[in-house]
Amino acid sequence: MLIAIYNRVFDKEDIPSLLHILRLLEAQNIPLCFFKDFYLRLQPYFEPQRAIILFSGKNDLPRQTDMIISLGGDGTMLDAVCFIGNSGIPLIGINLGRLGFLAAVAEEEVAGAIESLVKGAFSLEQRTLIHLDSSVPLFDGSPFALNEFTIHRQDTSSMIKVHTYLNGEFLNTYWADGLIVATPTVFPQTSSFIITPVAPHNLNTRPIVVPDDNVISFEIEGRSEQFLCTLDARTETIKNTVQLAVKRENFKIALIRPDEHNFLNTMRQKLYWGIDRRN
Repeated sequence: MLIAIYNRVFDKEDIPSLLHILRLLEAQNIPLCFFKDFYLRLQPYFEPQRAIILFSGKNDLPRQTDMIISLGGDGTMLDAVCFIGNSGIPLIGINLGRLGFLAAVAEEEVAGAIESLVKGAFSLEQRTLIHLDSSVPLFDGSPFALNEFTIHRQDTSSMIKVHTYLNGEFLNTYWADGLIVATPTVFPQTSSFIITPVAPHNLNTRPIVVPDDNVISFEIEGRSEQFLCTLDARTETIKNTVQLAVKRENFKIALIRPDEHNFLNTMRQKLYWGIDRRN
């Protein structure tokens, strides 16, 4: 078994937790592969007990990697998806952040989760990705996202008009600050996308759910010649002449769910469902 470890940023107060997790993995005699930037930042505090492998991106992530462990919050997991691509390597997140819907393993659950990984006591949840087609190359060869695609005005520009089409048929013109097309991350089995305007000019404009076998394309108008385009946390500045369309990606990402974990229970805990906060 070879496990890759990814983290994009950590504070000094995170170091004890990071070291605890790494020592638990080393105690299982598991070969580890570290994201190079993370390892260099951690090196003053961590001395590995065995030889390790380093990777800098998707092109040098070892093919024999059995899984990736993301150490951080949901944003860190979204970054890790770019390294995986269509490799089929499953991903699990240990939450060092705040909310943690995707990175659902809490610090106090780490020991049990690692034991489950070693024993193979987990299931794989297949998650739909959204794919971006564009008339110019964007996002460094990784034009896909787990959560959402967005079009947005630049900070100082006026509202934009987003003419939106489903399979080439006109749907609506959104007068808004931007538009979001999101995957069903909470309930991935629903096979749908949700189109949501950002700060719409028309108050009767509401989000709409469409099947994810549609191709959704856009034409942008605005006073500015440029606007912002994002895939999850990655952003590109695009001219309004660029042609954009999104669809369901032809591969999925597998998230690891230890047997003792239940996603609905995680939702109830994170959203405080059933808890009266007035007491």
